Amino acid sequence: MESNYILKQVQKFGNLELVAHQVVEGFITGLHKSPFHGFSVEFAEHRIYNPGESTKYIDWKLFARSDKLFIKRFEEETNLRCQLVIDNSSSMYYPEIEKPSIENLNKISFSVYCAAVLMHLLKKQRDAFGLSLFSADIELHTPAKSSSVHQKILFTELEKILNNIANKEQKKTSAASVLHQIADSIHKRSLVVIFSDMLDNSEKSSELFNALQHLKHNKHEVILFHVTDKKREIDFNFENRPYKFIDMETGEEVKTYPSEIKETYIKSITDYKNLIKLKCNQYRIDFVEIDINKGFRDVLITYLLKRERMK
Repeated sequence: MESNYILKQVQKFGNLELVAHQVVEGFITGLHKSPFHGFSVEFAEHRIYNPGESTKYIDWKLFARSDKLFIKRFEEETNLRCQLVIDNSSSMYYPEIEKPSIENLNKISFSVYCAAVLMHLLKKQRDAFGLSLFSADIELHTPAKSSSVHQKILFTELEKILNNIANKEQKKTSAASVLHQIADSIHKRSLVVIFSDMLDNSEKSSELFNALQHLKHNKHEVILFHVTDKKREIDFNFENRPYKFIDMETGEEVKTYPSEIKETYIKSITDYKNLIKLKCNQYRIDFVEIDINKGFRDVLITYLLKRERMK
């Protein structure tokens, strides 16, 4: 309760960095009270000593206290490169909100908070991270770096999205072509983390799947977080009264009762989602369904497990 109160107070100031810090610290504390209590989260400025390494940088004082060998780590040491990729098209702005908060998120603000939290976690682990934003084209693409200045620049870019949610532009998605470009721009082996609802405008889904496969180029590891408002977009849970459904990317409107299209809609969206799952499984891409109403824990756990496997 106290942690939630502090988080709400911090968020009133609109500082994304402080919110990310609070979420990460709360998550780490929670790890020790969960089935993941034995999970290795090596923060601070040490890593476990591996037999056969030079003993030059062993922290002997820490050894005296813990009876375990740790190597001192340095600012320039980088274990992982991570490219965070966010779909910033109009469909990601569902549901419409005036101002995002931890308790009032749409798909884009949820993705922004997740990216900020992961950046904070990556920085604590001395890892390098970059940010890519896309809709029909690449809107922002930065290389992976681990400096504090770089982190602040990226937080500023993310805060711009949060501050302009109510004034969104109508932007279509072209995930297939954009993901090809991003794949070509990442030259060193990296972890690529994508936040998207995967509602692409490509006429042929095969183009999107080819782009996902391209991301495995240069032995990149890929996590695709399929971001949805599950209650509405997957379960199609609406009252049975007249609604006007609007395509947020094309503006096309359909007036109908939800009951008249629910069965067809659910079948269509389920078939498409299962196809994406199948292709991701074939390409060895981690496909993770994320409900914006369920918090950040699943995103953080997925990232930590993936990072552990990449060591």
